[in-house]
Amino acid sequence: MGPMTTMTCRYEGQLRCQAVHVASAAELLTDAPLDNQGRGEAFSPTDLVATALATCILTIMGITAERHGLAIEGSEARVEKTMTSSGVRRIEQLTVWITLPAGLHDSQRDLLKRAGEGCPVKKSLEGAVPMVLHWQ
Repeated sequence: MGPMTTMTCRYEGQLRCQAVHVASAAELLTDAPLDNQGRGEAFSPTDLVATALATCILTIMGITAERHGLAIEGSEARVEKTMTSSGVRRIEQLTVWITLPAGLHDSQRDLLKRAGEGCPVKKSLEGAVPMVLHWQ
């Protein structure tokens, strides 16, 4: 078994949870979304899945960029989460638009795209959640 990370999560009431990343003490809140009886005042758990995909793509590209001496600060990933409208409530699709900074050569863009496409969150969700990545 590989490295382990621990988070503690506590139900606060009114469909809100508090999560703590044990190693850093960083905290975040979740709310149920407006379309599922919640207040929608924070990320929902499925929003965090979508956010995890987008930030993982950017992080893995960052690691690759640093390794190759590329500056990709300002790269962006916009993610849209679509939920099912009937049957079991689940994420129907995640669509991500990734924008890399100008001035990169095609070979550098291809390197970063391959890195992003291979990020651990995407690999973990494959086969369970349809994902579409648009590289801009």
